[in-house]
Amino acid sequence: MNKRSATASPRLAVAAEPLHGGRLDPAARAERRRFVAASVMKVHILAALLLRVRGTREVTAQERTWAAAMIERSDNEAANALWRAAGGAEGVAAAGRLLGLADTSPAEDGRWGLTTTTAADQLALLRAVHGRGPRAHVLTRPERRWVRELMRGVVPSQRWGVTAAGDSAGTAPGSAADEVKNGWLPRTATGLWVINSVGRVTVAGRPWLLAVLSDGHRTAEEGIAAVEAAARAAVGARTGTLAAPLTDGRAVAPGPPDPPAGRSPASRRGPAADAESAG
Repeated sequence: MNKRSATASPRLAVAAEPLHGGRLDPAARAERRRFVAASVMKVHILAALLLRVRGTREVTAQERTWAAAMIERSDNEAANALWRAAGGAEGVAAAGRLLGLADTSPAEDGRWGLTTTTAADQLALLRAVHGRGPRAHVLTRPERRWVRELMRGVVPSQRWGVTAAGDSAGTAPGSAADEVKNGWLPRTATGLWVINSVGRVTVAGRPWLLAVLSDGHRTAEEGIAAVEAAARAAVGARTGTLAAPLTDGRAVAPGPPDPPAGRSPASRRGPAADAESAG
């Protein structure tokens, strides 16, 4: 680990809002700050595929198999295949414009995990997937249903992150209907970790959309702890479930935690598109 990695402070951004609006205000901190997407990008890739093929052909059986592997198990080879099927960086960028992602820049060299994005854009994508907001009808109802079904089917070992804020937190992994997609990526230059989490959770009986992006963590476990604390804080003060403020954009975690049982991101890394391994 180099000098920069030893002295850098983790960064964190949060965007959250109740799915059905009402009297609860959205929560946000540093939501326009750019981060490497890692594997939360896979939701965007799937949406881009759906928009790419619409009106010309059906999604093939092989593409459906790849999509399940990409979302539920975070399989990178499946993501590589669907990135190409979606039209690469050009096709994915076009989909982002349709979906209202103002500050997401797909990696031009095919290394989709190094796409840069913001918490605000990830929240906008979640809105589209749930048929909310100004881009509610970009994806059809069956398309939205499929994406959400895959996010509900993420394997238990990858159901950490924003799910910690939900009513089901602390139950058996994978037992809840929460929707989630996480991303984890150790940066080659520094050895520090990118840890991201997006999804839908139920808090105090109400559905919330949540996006937490972060980087600069010494270990994946530290990053997970920081992301989960931020997710709880983002909705807690607005629902009465946790009296904790959001941070100013710097990740704060309670020291190096023990590795969460059955939740090791490194166990699912596998090869991404070239130099850096995205989970």
